[in-house]
This record gives sequence, C-alpha cells and structure tokens, in this order.
Amino acid sequence: MKQIAEKTQLHPRNRHQGRYDFDRLVQALPELGNKVILSLRGEKTVNFADPEAVKMLNRALLAADYGIQHWNIPEGFLCPPVPGRADYIHHLADLLAQTGKQGIPHSASLLDIGTGANCIYPLIGQHEYGWRFTGTDVSKEALSHAQQIIQANPGLSTRIRLRRQKTPGAIFAGVVTKTDRFDATLCNPPFHASAQEALEGNTRKRKNLGLNDATPALNFGGQHSELWCEGGELAFIRQMVVESRTIARQVLWFTSLVSKAEHMRSIEHALREAGVAMVVKQPMSQGQKQSRFIAWSYLSPEERLAWAKKWVK
Repeated sequence: MKQIAEKTQLHPRNRHQGRYDFDRLVQALPELGNKVILSLRGEKTVNFADPEAVKMLNRALLAADYGIQHWNIPEGFLCPPVPGRADYIHHLADLLAQTGKQGIPHSASLLDIGTGANCIYPLIGQHEYGWRFTGTDVSKEALSHAQQIIQANPGLSTRIRLRRQKTPGAIFAGVVTKTDRFDATLCNPPFHASAQEALEGNTRKRKNLGLNDATPALNFGGQHSELWCEGGELAFIRQMVVESRTIARQVLWFTSLVSKAEHMRSIEHALREAGVAMVVKQPMSQGQKQSRFIAWSYLSPEERLAWAKKWVK
C-alpha cells in the first residue's frame, strides 16, 4: 500500500484567504450589513455567537463567491464553515489532477456522503470546477431543503442530484447502483460518538466564546445524523472502508475528512486490511484549526491513469 503525505497549507485557490471583506459581502447581501459590528480592534466582523449572523455570513459568501443567490437552512441544521469546505474541494481537485496528469478535470462525477440540508460541497464544487454531484443523506427533511436550494438556483438541477439513504447504518450500500461510476467520494463524517459528547462539545465552544450555558448554540447547529453516530468518526470511517470494498471498481478515489489526528493510525490499519492499492493523506488548516482528509484507491497506477483518460476531450 503506497502512501503519500503533503505539507499543511491553506490552499492557494481558496477564495477565502485572509480576513473577510465585509464591504464586498454586504454589497452581495445588503441585509448582512445589519449584522456587521466592530471588533475590539475596530475591524468589521459579525457576532459568531449569533446564529442568524453566521447563517447570513454564509449566504453572503455563497452569493459573492459561488453565484448562489438563494441559500438557507432551517433552524437546528448544521451551518458549515464555507472556507474549510472549499479547501477540501480544492485539494480533491489536485488529487484528481495528479491522477490524470492532464490538469483538473471538468467532467468529474462525485458522490457526497451526508450532503445535509446545506448541500455545501456540491454548491462549491459545481461552481469551481463544473463537477456533477450525487448527494446522499439519511434525513428526508435535509434532502428536502437541499432540493429547495437546487431548484431555487438556475442551472443546479442538471449538476446536482440527491438520493436518500434508507438503510440505517449503511453508507454506500443502497445509494450506489451497479451502473454508477464516481471519480471520487467525499464525506464529513459525524464527529461525536454520542448525543452527550456532542452536547459537551457545544458547551466547550460556548465557553471558548465567553458565553454562558443559557446562550443558544444554534450557530453550531446540527441534527443527530450530522453530529454523532455510534462509535463516532472512527467507527463511521471504518465502516466506509469496509463498504468501499464492495464497489472498489466503481470509484477512482474514496475520500473522507478526519477531524481527529489520533484516528489516522486505526484508519490506515483498516485500509491495509481492505487491500487498497494507494493511500493519500492531505493535511489542511484554517486559522488555528488543523484538519485533514484521507483518500484511498483500489486501482493500480495503470488503471487509475486509464480511468482518467475519459476526462480528456
């Protein structure tokens, strides 16, 4: 099993370098102006403890940088940090470019596991690279809201389709058909191992922001399936590895975010047991937050190169 590791850096193609340009963002979404405040340094910002301010900031970023004029999520659903999600997409684009040796493909087909009500990865990926996405989720309500976003923005219905995962505990089984072929899968797994652990995590975040326990934590929103699963992130990814063997010839690259660095050794052990041909570990960072994704393929170098030839027109 060959492995490649790369240096940690904010991806150079990420549109969110440096501080937010609130003048530009307010121009894209004027109502954001009502949420802009001055920091102790006299710099424009928003109150990140205010769930509506965080959601409105996301709306402005998606409008200004990705052409998404209509985006919203219902109360209680996960509001994702756009810059970090974009970084995953750009590093994944580099992985595909290196595979095909012909630059970043603009005809790639991706599977987004757990697309959620926000549909964030397909929205960014289709705008940046013209990729087609299939998004899956266990929540009927989440998919309903994601579909509303797709229908509200012209052109997205031909680039993004949704499938519901109806089998409890399954990841690929039931949503990947025998005729499907995906250039890559991506996933932001449930982070916590239990509802109690998720609650404790929200409590720590509130304390870090200087908030009391009575303060709503909706800016860290998320449903059960978005925040926790039995065994947490590690169990989820190990299950993903097990299921990936059954569709090994239908996917070029399987990938997943890994929030906890201490999980990497166990995941790599699972990949060795699964008999993958290659593993790529990509560190990422956003401010003080360190993250990473892991990618694996069952195909040989010759098979991967042959697969990528279909991207060349």
